[in-house]
Amino acid sequence: MKQEYQDLVLQACGASSLRVGAKIQTLWSGYGEIVRLHLEGCDRPSVVVKHVKFPEEAEHPGGWKTDRSHTRKVRSYQVETHWYQNYSTSQSCRIPACLAACSHGDEMLIVLEDLDAVGYDQRRTSVKDREIKACLSWLAHFHALFLDVAPEGLWPVGTYWHLETRPDELEAMDDAALKAAAADIDKILSACRFKTIVHGDAKLANFCFSPSGQDVAAVDFQYVGGGCGMKDVVYFLGSCMEEKQCEKRVPGLLDSYFAELKVAVKKDVDFAALEREWREMFAYAWTDFHRFLLGWMPGHWKINRYSKQLTKEVLHKLKR
Repeated sequence: MKQEYQDLVLQACGASSLRVGAKIQTLWSGYGEIVRLHLEGCDRPSVVVKHVKFPEEAEHPGGWKTDRSHTRKVRSYQVETHWYQNYSTSQSCRIPACLAACSHGDEMLIVLEDLDAVGYDQRRTSVKDREIKACLSWLAHFHALFLDVAPEGLWPVGTYWHLETRPDELEAMDDAALKAAAADIDKILSACRFKTIVHGDAKLANFCFSPSGQDVAAVDFQYVGGGCGMKDVVYFLGSCMEEKQCEKRVPGLLDSYFAELKVAVKKDVDFAALEREWREMFAYAWTDFHRFLLGWMPGHWKINRYSKQLTKEVLHKLKR
């Protein structure tokens, strides 16, 4: 790590020295890495640094290496930096504090609080009911906090699969009926009366758990922006449950999400109207993500019977 970046961290944290620790992960398509830095001489034992460096040749697991793809990723890191520097949340939807950020040429650096050091040191590849509900509670409080808040400096429409930013994937789709309906589905979602700020990539891997699994924090805000809260909910549920679990458990989990949302929203919100609208949007949001997957990676495990059934219902509604 460059000396100027080390100096930035030392100054931001009031530390006397640092040691570069383990690499936590490589960023998508080889756009840099996330590393832990161990500190001396300050009250923080460590910080996490997201170090973005645009590659000369991007590596994409799906083969999507285009100028449009690169431009979207560059914008996503600019949005994430703006998010961390200008937005804050509550303990009910915990995120890491941003301690410093800078950009220079083809590099960007975001210095974040180390969530492991403050009690969110667990990651999950599979989850029990309690942990799913903890994540849905996080999303409900996040959506309530930003209800009717304009996404200034963020994506006008959040989520990484938003139709306007994914024309290549739409073109690659074989499903002619869904391809023809994609713009209408997007319009319906965008016409929601109740809008919030969505996380935009709320998969299980982006939640950090307490040892008990009852408390969570979220990371990775590259695709945070405006939209209907159901987009986050369907993406999260699809990230941690297979089709049979979805068929059996989604109704009860949606009830749990809306119970948390009701507690969290301001009292002047017409909650009955909000719940009615967002429940109606559930199938549209699921179908919207299904549309992206069909073009991006048609063999993906999330393309299953449950997704196909919801899509069939939505297409039927649109024909009426």
